[in-house]
Amino acid sequence: MEITIGVQNLARELVVETDQTAEDVTAAVRSAIADGGLLELTDSRGRTILVPTATIGYVEVGATEQPRVGFGAL
Repeated sequence: MEITIGVQNLARELVVETDQTAEDVTAAVRSAIADGGLLELTDSRGRTILVPTATIGYVEVGATEQPRVGFGAL
């Protein structure tokens, strides 16, 4: 699943590919914002990404369904 995080005062977005479910990511974002600390996510390669919640502009959680490829997608 792809997660896009908009950070204040940065021109680029953070894009994280993770194996976590949409519910897990949403719960982590809500908890981090409520605590006022750090948003901690683990990407598909096992790396940890930490984002201070005070700088988060938005979080976009991608679809869990894989896009279809080929003529069947039409």
